[in-house]
Amino acid sequence: MSSAERAGPGLEPGLYVVSTPIGNLGDMTERARSALVGADAIACEDTRRTGGLLRHLGIANRLISYHDHNKLRRTPELLEMLRQGKRLALATDAGTPGISDPGFYLVRAAAERGIPVRPVPGASALLAALVISGLPTDRFAFEGFLPRRDGRRRKRITALIGEERTMVFYESPRRVGRLLADLGELLGDRRVVLCRELTKKFEEVLRGTLGEVSAAIAGRELRGEVVVVVAGREGRA
Repeated sequence: MSSAERAGPGLEPGLYVVSTPIGNLGDMTERARSALVGADAIACEDTRRTGGLLRHLGIANRLISYHDHNKLRRTPELLEMLRQGKRLALATDAGTPGISDPGFYLVRAAAERGIPVRPVPGASALLAALVISGLPTDRFAFEGFLPRRDGRRRKRITALIGEERTMVFYESPRRVGRLLADLGELLGDRRVVLCRELTKKFEEVLRGTLGEVSAAIAGRELRGEVVVVVAGREGRA
């Protein structure tokens, strides 16, 4: 059966930016499922992780690895597929492609060449953490992953001292303690919400000041991806 027959009518040629669950597979949308089924191929960060999701959903489709280390080589190949009128789905390991992953590189290249780019919205750890934080959401700044090196990370944080918007950071569980310590030292003891394993079985949300949350995780071996939401200057919360 061809991809067009599997997908049914409505899946036009172009690039589909497909959001997938960040943990709870119940968050998979019907439109995202249809896009993954009907695409001629799926470009994804880790073929093993996306392959596992497809097996769970009962979907069989071609997977093409697309990540930071091969994007320069792989982008022309994917653009040629799109130029030929193919339907390509872009997925990330979890959540929405283009947020702290190389997806934006392919999207930009496709848009510059007049290739249709269509969003298939869904889960996002960034928005999930922000909306449950209780900190102002009318204006916010997404900072993603800060540099690993101490000097570069502290320089980036120093540049945010005057930021009045709520700030959102991604961090690994191994480095989140250092991040909180640097934020507290350079920004002051502001309100913070630490979200871990969102939508999963061991979901955890810690609220308090930077000092309080730092103390709460001290000595713990955290697991899973972490989102840190910090109040802007002068505690707009």
